[in-house]
Amino acid sequence: MHYVIHCLDYEGAVEKRLANYDAHKAYLAAATVKTLVSGPLLADDEETMIGSCFLLEADSLAEVEAFNRDDPFHHAGLWKTVSIRPFAKRVDNR
Repeated sequence: MHYVIHCLDYEGAVEKRLANYDAHKAYLAAATVKTLVSGPLLADDEETMIGSCFLLEADSLAEVEAFNRDDPFHHAGLWKTVSIRPFAKRVDNR
């Protein structure tokens, strides 16, 4: 099953994000869920990072929730809001 995780940072959290970026990247590389797409959400200036978005493949919602809870960004208190939803992929034009 596919899942989307949509996270928005606390305002002004770019420095906290950058301080935990290497740990976050290492965590993603070793994750037990399959990351199909991930990257930062950007502000209207199209440069300032304000959140995270993931498209994952996993066996269950519980597995995705655990993945999110163990992320170094979560442990750092970066995200103000987190939304996790199942996703029915209809088109993939890659």
